[in-house]
Amino acid sequence: MEIKEVVAKSILTPSKLPDADFVVNPYTGCRFGCIYCYASFMCRYVGKDINDWGEFVYVKTNAAELLKTAVLKLKNKGIGKRILFSSVTDPYQGVEAKYQITRKCLEVLVDADYQGLVSILTKSDLVLRDIDLFQKLKNIEIGLTITSFEDGISRYFEKYAPNVTQRFEALRKLNSEGLKTYAFVGPLLPHFVAYPEKLDELFKKIKETGTNDIYVEHINLSTYILNRLKKEAVGLDKAVLEKFYSSKNKDYRDQLDLIIKDCVKKHQLNIRLESAIYHKESLNSANITL
Repeated sequence: MEIKEVVAKSILTPSKLPDADFVVNPYTGCRFGCIYCYASFMCRYVGKDINDWGEFVYVKTNAAELLKTAVLKLKNKGIGKRILFSSVTDPYQGVEAKYQITRKCLEVLVDADYQGLVSILTKSDLVLRDIDLFQKLKNIEIGLTITSFEDGISRYFEKYAPNVTQRFEALRKLNSEGLKTYAFVGPLLPHFVAYPEKLDELFKKIKETGTNDIYVEHINLSTYILNRLKKEAVGLDKAVLEKFYSSKNKDYRDQLDLIIKDCVKKHQLNIRLESAIYHKESLNSANITL
């Protein structure tokens, strides 16, 4: 595992994501090393092979200073603007416990009296450490990515991320503190078509945490991700692997969309962007800062 301190050129990056005006990526790379992660394309920008994803993290030591300069330039203290932590890394991966780059950036927003929306997206219960800062921000929401309710499945696809049980507990704690939360159900793992009851159970468990808002995202199976899956999925049931391939098929996605619709209605959840997100095969580098 390589950890390297670097000096970034910028930190508040304009975003083309539908629910963010800017993104902040405090790190380059992500130790969680999820097999399906679209952000593995970042390897090419730092001279790494795509199979190195999960084996390096570059720490942007000057992120807070850069953010302070950028935020002070925003009109009206950012009213109407949305900042996402993060788009191509996890802001609460393990190195955050030591370096606290995400926390320092949040402190900048508090000190600047930032009035826009701050949205956090993570797979880690380390996010609970910063509840004190969340409560000082005017407009914040915290999201946990949850792709399964089974720790075993999560461990296979999300190598070093905290297990999903911890993520459910993090949502419960955040909700108990009166903070606004959401769950990011993405990517949708292919077995949900074969076993719709598992998706139903997943949505049920999200609802039980007190979270009502969800994003749902179809898996991004661009060529570079499929190639990673082939390498990493040694020993995986071939039938499951075939489900990955079939998930590129529109009929598959349409079938899964109907299952999603039924589950959302049953558990009275609010699906953001009105439907599941689908990415055509492309390499979108619009939200990259190094």
